[in-house]
Amino acid sequence: MEQLAHLIDLDRHPITDQDFIQGLKSSLDQDGVVTLPGFLTETALAEMIRAAEAEQHQAFFTQGTHNVYLTPPDETLPKTHAFNRQVSSSKGCITTDQVPPSCGLHDIYHAEEFQQFIAQVVGEAAIHPYADPLSSINIHYASAGQELGWHFDNSSFAITLLLQAPEDGGAFEYVKDLRDADKGEMNFDGVDAVLDGVVTPKVLTMTPGTLVLFRGRNAMHRVTPTIGDRTRYLVVLAYNSQPGIALSENARMTFYGRLG
Repeated sequence: MEQLAHLIDLDRHPITDQDFIQGLKSSLDQDGVVTLPGFLTETALAEMIRAAEAEQHQAFFTQGTHNVYLTPPDETLPKTHAFNRQVSSSKGCITTDQVPPSCGLHDIYHAEEFQQFIAQVVGEAAIHPYADPLSSINIHYASAGQELGWHFDNSSFAITLLLQAPEDGGAFEYVKDLRDADKGEMNFDGVDAVLDGVVTPKVLTMTPGTLVLFRGRNAMHRVTPTIGDRTRYLVVLAYNSQPGIALSENARMTFYGRLG
């Protein structure tokens, strides 16, 4: 824990305390999301912002459209069908091997105590890093006008750390339990209602240094366009429930523009 003491505010977030862990697990199970404001120490946050800013020139930027299910369109359905309606996403990203080795994100990600903490909160027996050199730690950059369109996640949970908020915009919006992926219930009417603005989404409030655990497989969510000159920096910490799993080559080329 000594290596984490200067990175994580362990007084506020005692990640090895079972009562603390079980409280978070209950909240995640009930609400589909938990936020831990001030998870990072002020010193660690400042160092990570500097690292993110210094490496931004390496970011691979993507811009395109997709449906909310992140699947190819179905040509047997009309273009106006919820399954085929397109939304826009645009962002930049640096990968695990581009995050400086001295950056505390590596220490947090690989710390046994942190991995056990995450596993217990999300209800996994254990969690494991990606086997490829790109996918475990990503820093996402969203400059003015860039956004993440409405979608459902393919994974059962996501872990993020906000490093820098924009001047305005960049709001995380979500609608909980909109579909049931395990039962194959896609809820096209519900998706249309969100895309048409009929449903008012919840907005997740987070300040720089906040750790977020989110279940996005059945919760439709987006990040609104960044407004202003200050870039939004968001870290994604990705794990698998089984060891030895790599992101597919197609996905790596799509997200990162390279395989390794």
